[in-house]
Amino acid sequence: MIEISNLTKKFASHLSLDDVSIAFNKNDHVAIMGPNGAGKTTLIRSIMGYYHPTSGEVLIEGLNPIKNRIEILEKISFVPQLPPPIKLNLEELIKYIEISAKVEKELILHYANEIKLDIKNNLHKSFFKLSGGMKQKMLIAISLAKKSDILIYDEPTANLDPEARDDFFRLLKQNEKEKISLFVTHRLDEVKDIVNRQIYMDLGKVISDKKIKEFL
Repeated sequence: MIEISNLTKKFASHLSLDDVSIAFNKNDHVAIMGPNGAGKTTLIRSIMGYYHPTSGEVLIEGLNPIKNRIEILEKISFVPQLPPPIKLNLEELIKYIEISAKVEKELILHYANEIKLDIKNNLHKSFFKLSGGMKQKMLIAISLAKKSDILIYDEPTANLDPEARDDFFRLLKQNEKEKISLFVTHRLDEVKDIVNRQIYMDLGKVISDKKIKEFL
């Protein structure tokens, strides 16, 4: 489903990805680990077509994520480590997502409720002014409501309290079937119950790639 072949990405003289070849298929739920600067985020953003490769290529279901960016982004739900500075209030944001990404409003509200985000009392509050935890919950609710084939989370629990983390992982377990999910994380113990594959990166290379469990 995702095929990465000899992918190299340089930023000026800095080599961020160094000839990376790797594939992700349906029902791969992957912890992508490594120190800061290992190339994890560059890999993720290359998959989404944010970066042009220096050499090599990325294909998603045979499509180039740069040439076919709109079609590819329709297949992906992404929650970044740092929430974007969205100035819309929650009501406006939900309406925008509903129209632009064809996501059902009721599904967003359902997942927000499941992760205990009080949308009703914050409907007219700017997303930008929400707490870090509330922003993260909102983005997670949207990502799950989108029903994408590919879920990508970059340190998704960084701003979540323990109860919200439990809710997040419970909801992911309910939505894993026939999908690819990629988790950029520093803590395998946090995602061990929902991943079946662990990749370790360093200096722009994949150092190890191993199955860690098989789901029934």
